[in-house]
Order: sequence, then structure tokens, then C-alpha cells
Amino acid sequence: MADKKLLKVLVIHGYRQSAKLSREKTGSLRKGLKKYLDLVYITAPNKIPPIIPEEQQEGGVEAKEPEEQYGWWFSSQKENGDNAFSAKEKSQVEYGHQESIDLVEKVFEEQGPFDGILAFSQGATFAAHICALREKPDSKFKFNFAILCAGFKSRSTEHEKYYQDQITCPTLHVYGDTDKVIPKEMSIDLQTIFTNSTVLNHSGGHYLPATSAERKVYQSFLDQFR
Repeated sequence: MADKKLLKVLVIHGYRQSAKLSREKTGSLRKGLKKYLDLVYITAPNKIPPIIPEEQQEGGVEAKEPEEQYGWWFSSQKENGDNAFSAKEKSQVEYGHQESIDLVEKVFEEQGPFDGILAFSQGATFAAHICALREKPDSKFKFNFAILCAGFKSRSTEHEKYYQDQITCPTLHVYGDTDKVIPKEMSIDLQTIFTNSTVLNHSGGHYLPATSAERKVYQSFLDQFR
């Protein structure tokens, strides 16, 4: 019997990550699903000001070049003018969100078509917004499914429009019992707006799980689209 096709999937990383960091963090999942997925990694357009350890600020140790980190939008601005983000605090802004939409539209045009999206944390929330935009008749986002790990409903009032209508895109929602960054209740709240959803509830924290038992859940979900 001929092998089934690889699914081309766009990876949308978490806050303070990049295509490079995301690729490193999804290594186990990528290897475990190599017969299923062709993963395409991109970096968000909004660069995050680096956090410099206190001992480096004081000159106590030789400064190391920090790994560049990015986000899909910012929810506030600090007194020093640096943009910041919190998943749990209410906000009335979405700095950089439209730039992220524009970037992903360009990626779809230049590197698509994609079968699906795999997204983590802030990226999963942003991917949920892409799923909402997919519902529009003139949408540039054409794909068949999304895997949303540790996603949540954005607290920005600018994003309420994405949660007003039910979303039909088939989704797999992944969340952990001991996630302290995005408590699973926040992920469950996001799931409520999707009409065709599957759940992978694992016992761990804030990461993409990839044990053999969890891979079977991914595979069962992905088999629908091959």
C-alpha cells in the first residue's frame, strides 16, 4: 500500500520564541510524526526587548548575546517605552497584531498551500484568530485543521471580534494539568468557540507533549486529513 501524503503544516511559535527556538522545542514531536508532517517554521514580526540578567546589567559577568525573541502582538507598553505582553491581564491594545496577520497572509501566498497549522501558547491564540478569519468567504487563509497547544482567549478588547461566532475549523486542543503559564481552564475556555474539536489533555506543564501515547492522539486526529 502506498504511503499516505505528508501534511504540510505551518508552525506558529509561542511568545519569546522564533522559528529557530520553535524548531528546537518541537524536536521530539517532529521526529515522532515525521511520517505525518512536513513542518514549516516562521518567525513573528514583532521583536521583543531582551531580558538581560541582573548580574550582566551590573557588569558582574561577561555579557552574552541573548537569543532573539519574538511575539505575535503586545498587550501593553512599559514606562520605558518597551512593548510587553501578558496572557492574564486585560488590555485595550494589540500592538503588532495586524503586522502578524499580514506576515502569515504573505507566507500563505508564497509558501502555501498548507494543510494545517500547529501553534503554541500565544501562537495558538493567534492561530485561533486565523481560524476565525478562515470562516470569511473572501479569506486568504485556506487550510483544513489546526492543532492549538496551550491556547487561550486573548484579554485584549481588540480581539473580542474573533470570539463572537462559532468556528468550524477542525481543531485538536492540547493542554496540561500542571501548566502554570496558561492554566488549562484558559485553554478549555478557548475550545468552547470551536464546533469540531478534539482534546489531548496531558499530565504535564507548558509544552507540546510527545510521548508514544500522545503521538497516537495526534496521529488519529491527523489521519482524517491525509
